[in-house]
Amino acid sequence: MRRARYRWYRASFLFPLIAIAACGAPSDPGPSTIVGYLQNHNISEASGIARSQRYPGVFWVVNDDGPSVLYAIDATGKDLGRVNVKDASNRDWEDIASFTLDGVPYLLAADIGDNDGDRKDVRIYVIEEPEAGDKKVDYAWRIEFTYPEGPRDAEAIAVDTENRRVLVLTKRDVPALLYSLPLEPESKKRQYAVRLGVVDSLPQPSRQDLEFARKINELHWQPTSMDLSNDGTKAVVLTYGGVYLYRRTPGEDWLDAMHRPPAVISKTRNRQAEAAAFNPDADAVYITLEQRNAPVFRLPIDGETRQ
Repeated sequence: MRRARYRWYRASFLFPLIAIAACGAPSDPGPSTIVGYLQNHNISEASGIARSQRYPGVFWVVNDDGPSVLYAIDATGKDLGRVNVKDASNRDWEDIASFTLDGVPYLLAADIGDNDGDRKDVRIYVIEEPEAGDKKVDYAWRIEFTYPEGPRDAEAIAVDTENRRVLVLTKRDVPALLYSLPLEPESKKRQYAVRLGVVDSLPQPSRQDLEFARKINELHWQPTSMDLSNDGTKAVVLTYGGVYLYRRTPGEDWLDAMHRPPAVISKTRNRQAEAAAFNPDADAVYITLEQRNAPVFRLPIDGETRQ
């Protein structure tokens, strides 16, 4: 959720800390445990988090406004450095995803926020995941797109590598809408997202919720982040009101999987919860918040519904 602008700062990426982080992750601390805090004070509005495809135990975080910077942290929030994405703009980066395509690890920064509903197009930057020592990187390609029905605000994005497409889950639509885009468009021209359908399996607002939502700033049903597991069998969706897990059978379309009621990982409400990602084994979800020195939560996935 875009709120403010920040100073430009020089990018850096730290060899020793990456090596330390890659050596191990914290042991299972139990449900909804705070495992650390974001140490880098430049991360003031963490709008997305993604696991590294190169370095186990490392995660990437983005702010939703300001410089086009990727922040590296370990699983406890320890600062591992930052990398500037050259020639990219950050109007409203609302999520980040990681994936491996044809053996190459990538990050995807999603400049898709549209609080005012007035952006003619939004964009996605696909970046080969930086290596230790990188200070600046070029993006590999950019996808500019719009929605056929007009502007949409979205904060949740994921990459479906099996079908080589990007999935976008809208925020303000009730129910939320799921769209898809080609991950590798044949043309650099503006793309039109394909509407797959509604995702009404997430908790929906009551009429009273909708009536008083803006007055009390309570929007618990709105999706703010999404991630797919590396093996393509799990999806996690974060809302202001909880964390939800979907499972997909082999060959099943994600929209069909999301028509089934999800498992509830957490029902804790938080108005600043906007970043969620699986760990590499997809046996836990990491979540952080839009604030300085934000806590980092680890939620194990054990197949049980939690309150």
